[in-house]
Amino acid sequence: MASGPQVGDDAPDFELPGTDGPFRLADHRGERVVLLFYPGDGTPVCTRQFCSYRDDSEEMAALDATVVGISHQDLDSHERFRDKHRLTVPLLADAGKVVARLYGVTAPVLGTRRAVFVVDEAGVVRHRAVHALGLDFADADDLREVLAALPRAA
Repeated sequence: MASGPQVGDDAPDFELPGTDGPFRLADHRGERVVLLFYPGDGTPVCTRQFCSYRDDSEEMAALDATVVGISHQDLDSHERFRDKHRLTVPLLADAGKVVARLYGVTAPVLGTRRAVFVVDEAGVVRHRAVHALGLDFADADDLREVLAALPRAA
């Protein structure tokens, strides 16, 4: 049985420091939120993933959702990663892996598995995709398709 919230479950609330300041999930009720868990700053696949969001910034802006990245590195690491690659998605520091455990995406070697959770306006998980190996990622087109397939809150 998979750990962490499943589709239809309430998304666990959390607060983490981030490159755009503190982020608390509950503060984003009324918005769709995309949580992008990833293994590590500066790794080849993670760099490609977050640079792809930068390069597709118009498409990302058109998602009509708040998008954040979450991994277990500290805020200094996230800021260096953001600055080096001019990243546009805010990165949240889950240094104790507390949020990764809440969402069931910890991994023995990686620390944090690559995963996408979409939380709707009411705080309910509407999409969950955990990548087994973490060698691929959801790009802007994939995120657009996931969000387009979900009903809007009334």
